[in-house]
Amino acid sequence: QLQLVESGGGLVQPGGSLRLSCEASGFTLGYNSAIGWFRQAPGKEREGVSCIRRSDGGTNYADSVKGRFTISNDNAKSTVYLQMNSLRPEDTAVYHCAAVRLYYCTLYVKDYEYWGQGTQVTVSS
Repeated sequence: QLQLVESGGGLVQPGGSLRLSCEASGFTLGYNSAIGWFRQAPGKEREGVSCIRRSDGGTNYADSVKGRFTISNDNAKSTVYLQMNSLRPEDTAVYHCAAVRLYYCTLYVKDYEYWGQGTQVTVSS
């Protein structure tokens, strides 16, 4: 069973930064796989934020975070990071990472097989 554990959330002022981490354990996903970050705000559906292919590091971003968020991975540590800069109140949500055994990455919730419990990000003054 693959386990994903997120960390790094917290309270930050508008314009601030946070770095989220997603550590995978349990078994090796393999290079034909992808990790995605998703978020869910109260009363809203879960939405895709960013994803990265383990094979070549290819990435994808939601329009709402392009230019502000950066996803990266450290395969040796089985960890994926989400660097979030210029945070806005509308970025407030529970952020989840997820994994899928596909060679491409998607931002669709339905495509992902494994999910972490999430970490809370609150952007407020």
